[in-house]
Amino acid sequence: MEKLKFAIIGCEHGHISIFMEEMQQLGHEGIGIYEPRNHELAAAMSEKYNIPIIDDAEQLIQEADIVGSAAINNEKIDIVERCERAGKPIMIDKPAVTNRRDFERLKAVIERGKIEVGMLLTERFHPAIYTLKHKIDQGLLGDIVTISMRKPHLLNPDKRPSWFFSKEQCGGILIDLLIHDYDLLRWFTDTEIVKTQGNMTKRLLPEHPGFYDTVSVQVVMEGGVTAQLYADWYTPGKSWTWGDGRICVTGTEGFAELRLAGDPFVEKESLFLCTTNSEEPAKVELTETSASISGDFINRIRGEQFLLSSEDILAATLATIEADEQIEIINIKEGVRI
Repeated sequence: MEKLKFAIIGCEHGHISIFMEEMQQLGHEGIGIYEPRNHELAAAMSEKYNIPIIDDAEQLIQEADIVGSAAINNEKIDIVERCERAGKPIMIDKPAVTNRRDFERLKAVIERGKIEVGMLLTERFHPAIYTLKHKIDQGLLGDIVTISMRKPHLLNPDKRPSWFFSKEQCGGILIDLLIHDYDLLRWFTDTEIVKTQGNMTKRLLPEHPGFYDTVSVQVVMEGGVTAQLYADWYTPGKSWTWGDGRICVTGTEGFAELRLAGDPFVEKESLFLCTTNSEEPAKVELTETSASISGDFINRIRGEQFLLSSEDILAATLATIEADEQIEIINIKEGVRI
């Protein structure tokens, strides 16, 4: 495999370490990190992965074969367009955009087709989730009836940058966190999203009026599958994990539950539990994906077989934008507003 040179343009979130680590594991070379504000995180990444800090973003883009970015969420689209002008593919952390105007810009880049755009929608590549998809496709659960996904997160507000609490810059809890879930709904069911309705609630951090700490939505898919998606910033400080994420799928022939962070009373590795009309409750053995998300993106760039397409990225992004535009807002101190 040809050795590629990769550069990081924007290092505002530790998620970019996924891309950096996977690229190095694949034998590719990091040539530089550009980050104008979060010098502490950039320095930590530079030391960990032995990639130099570079002050010239344009130089890095020109010299790189592929770019990675975890810039502030509403600034990523500018970097995507810079990469398009330079003809360089880019892998971005989620979310790609925080509003409909910038979604249209992203859509235009992808439709022009001059570069490939990837996103760290890592959950498709999680062994438990990947295994669940294959079991669904094999008919283990019969026809899918309903899906629920629970995604609590550890907040640690004192360790978050100021932009994280800005709706304009970050996108908010629905756009930032549920993009994974909307992507998985389409992937699990092989259908499109028809309707979403739900609410966001605010109890925490009155000094950040645009920051909401829970989101709960109901989704209807083509074919009638219904789903419940939930996320919050309330993982307790004494939890064994940053987030006790769970996915439950009910079908006409069985029920599956993924405990993505395991269970502190059983084991702290991911658990896939399943019961069907023909099989008693059992733990399902997990299957690894054939490629990492970064490897999958390189496969797409090279015209080889891949799992996550640019169309998937656009569809999941649009789903979050549309859901966010119509979400009901509940501020505990102010009551409900639409």
